[in-house]
Amino acid sequence: MLTRDEALALVRAQNPEPHMINHAVQTEAVMRALALRLGHDPELWGVTGLLHDLDYPATKDNPARHGLEAVALLAGRMPDDALQAIAAHNEECTGVAAANPFDFALRAAETATGLISAAALVRPTRMQGMEPKSLKKKMKDKAFAAAVSRERIRECERLGLTLDDFFLLAIPAMTGVAAETGLA
Repeated sequence: MLTRDEALALVRAQNPEPHMINHAVQTEAVMRALALRLGHDPELWGVTGLLHDLDYPATKDNPARHGLEAVALLAGRMPDDALQAIAAHNEECTGVAAANPFDFALRAAETATGLISAAALVRPTRMQGMEPKSLKKKMKDKAFAAAVSRERIRECERLGLTLDDFFLLAIPAMTGVAAETGLA
């Protein structure tokens, strides 16, 4: 399995836009928090979160390949369950169905980063003091972060977590990387 440093170097080698690196680091943080809460390997889940959009610079114009190209790049370097989660995070386009907690965690985590980031950017205190109730209110506003799938965020329930529980994990996880990812 790739180390975190190797994974981050690989992500950067794909020349992604800076916001994609921030998204990868945020997803890593949320995945680590989920792994700890759910009794899974935080290193595996975190590195998988970091790598999930590895192929995006090459596949942004071909969504049916997004996730699958990353799996091809990572074959033999990451465990099969990580590769499955990466392919399934884009289930709607790849046809690779999310089937287990790892898959649902990655789908919910990477999607929630978009909602949480958007919410932070319109707050004067950014991540500081953010609460689940404000995110739940933002989720009801279809015009706010309109591209963020509320249904995918709700896949946290497939992990046995309420939306409140999920946001109570995700907010501090993202707060921990806020300075590094432009949300401080």
